[in-house]
Amino acid sequence: MLVGAGAAGRRAVCAVALAVVLTGCSAGAEDDAKAAESTSASAASVARSGGSLGAKGSDCELPVTFDIAEEWTAEAVDGSTEADGELAEELADALLHQGPVTAACEVDAKPAGNIGFLRVWTGEPGDDDARTVLKAFVAAEDGVSKERYRTFTTGGLTGAEVEYLYTSEILEETKEERALAVTTPRGPVVLHLGGLDTEEHRAMLPAYELAKKTLRTG
Repeated sequence: MLVGAGAAGRRAVCAVALAVVLTGCSAGAEDDAKAAESTSASAASVARSGGSLGAKGSDCELPVTFDIAEEWTAEAVDGSTEADGELAEELADALLHQGPVTAACEVDAKPAGNIGFLRVWTGEPGDDDARTVLKAFVAAEDGVSKERYRTFTTGGLTGAEVEYLYTSEILEETKEERALAVTTPRGPVVLHLGGLDTEEHRAMLPAYELAKKTLRTG
């Protein structure tokens, strides 16, 4: 209670209090916006190049070329499913094939201090566009939710990109993942970035952005 203050005085004090509250809310909103902008800028930052991948004679020969981050190392994946026993063959097939594409290359982040891979998947030439290929790739993975698709252009290519959450039934953990797809005369290509967890995934985004920015038809 305001002792000794008239109605006008009480209104003045209330007006000041309201102004303080509104200013505080405005400042909080601005802080939230700045934090969001900072997160967005961090996600869009691009790693320093450690060399190109995909051309003939490189560690992985692909329908496309792109730069990999410094200290990351690439290794070609044998896409064949020859294995001893029916169960072993089924497991190998599940690991090497996802939707319309087959594992072709793994770019390992461990030498750079992160736990995860930028994996490259390739498929046979066809009539499907990049978005169709990408949707089929994601649909073939169990535990996916909250997919967000968009288009992008780079190096004369128009592709599709998706961010989503992946939940492991075994580990009972959910993490962020993302992938992109483009189509080329030699078939579709999918680049997928996972990671041990969401923290590792976000730490590797600059390497993913580097690959996306430098992606070209091989």
